[in-house]
Amino acid sequence: MRVFKFGGASVKDANGIKNVLNVLKTVGYEDLLIVISAMGKTTNALEIVIKNYFDKSNELNSSLQDVKKYHNQILLDLFDDENHDVFFAVNSHFADLEYFIRSNKSPNYNFVYDQVVSYGELVSTTIVSHYLNSQAIKNNWLDVRNFIKTDTTYRDALVDWDATQKLISKNVKKKTVNITQGFLGSDNNSFTTTLGREGSDYTAAIFAYCLNAESVTIWKDVPGVLNADPRYFENAVLLNQISYREAIELAFYGATVIHPKTLQPLQKKEIPLFVKSFINPLLPGTSVSKGKDLEPQTACFIVKKNQLLISLSSIDFSFIMEENISEIFSLFHQFKMKVSLIQNSAISFSVCLEDKFGNFNELKTILSKKFKVSYNENVSLYTIRHFNEESAQLVENNKVVLLKQISRETMQVVTKE
Repeated sequence: MRVFKFGGASVKDANGIKNVLNVLKTVGYEDLLIVISAMGKTTNALEIVIKNYFDKSNELNSSLQDVKKYHNQILLDLFDDENHDVFFAVNSHFADLEYFIRSNKSPNYNFVYDQVVSYGELVSTTIVSHYLNSQAIKNNWLDVRNFIKTDTTYRDALVDWDATQKLISKNVKKKTVNITQGFLGSDNNSFTTTLGREGSDYTAAIFAYCLNAESVTIWKDVPGVLNADPRYFENAVLLNQISYREAIELAFYGATVIHPKTLQPLQKKEIPLFVKSFINPLLPGTSVSKGKDLEPQTACFIVKKNQLLISLSSIDFSFIMEENISEIFSLFHQFKMKVSLIQNSAISFSVCLEDKFGNFNELKTILSKKFKVSYNENVSLYTIRHFNEESAQLVENNKVVLLKQISRETMQVVTKE
């Protein structure tokens, strides 16, 4: 089988969904499993619903109606008959969502988050499945929560590979088109979990691994993987080939085209990953596979915005030793801080990290009991793989450099704009 993944940008409106049909007709759709994300900015819109729910805001109902209206307009643009089964199926999902909001008793934000945002994917796949059926591409709609089993780490769940492998191997039909949701799983109590933002790529890799797929293709609005984000760098270059090792390095440092967790299961079975354009589906795109590290060989730039630079120094000028560092990292883990860069001297220790869950103030209070804490908020972390003098200068020009670190292949610079 092949596995395709279509992200939110590719199904953001009726024309996008019609284009998915065009892609399938262009490249073929036999023996296929399709993973689809929530439509457009639906996840963001559902996050507003969650905020209004916890704030007990009068805006809760209107924010939920906005999500329903957005999807209803797409339905009206795709289907002439308002009595089509798809209207009932989508309304049924929204009725389930509204029932959860009315009846939930859990105060756990992360739990509520996963139960609510999951409806973005459930609704999007329902609409696409019905549309493809109406266009003579018969398919099976699969509830991914019946296949990908996880622990109870809501918003960043860990996959139970043994249980997932058994369920997928036993229950996914081959020789047909299957459509399922990205980003989602379920725990042992059948509550919905999510695999982390942008986790739909990971979903595709999980299915590919368990099905021994021929390949995975991620369809995007770009021609493939570029050596730099064109929003921040001019003259970005298309990378034709990237090795698994190099792609994992790029993902680790924050390259957003490929989700960090996606590559490991594919690499284990040497399943090639293609990143292609849904606008021009016949272009070759980028291949991530066994082979050359990088083709063409060029510097690659990765930017992570809204980072925190924290410097810790001992209050009594004693050395910061292994036991201190161990304690610090234990706290980072406890408060779910993602560390991107580390630098230490005899009496100070600096890290650049991402405060994804808004826990920094609480962490700072604890650290301040043992260390002098200095920090800069909203800094940018630039990483250059295969750097040279010209690429380094490009990053540092017109910026205040707060920290720089260089190894054989990689240069990292923390800047304040």
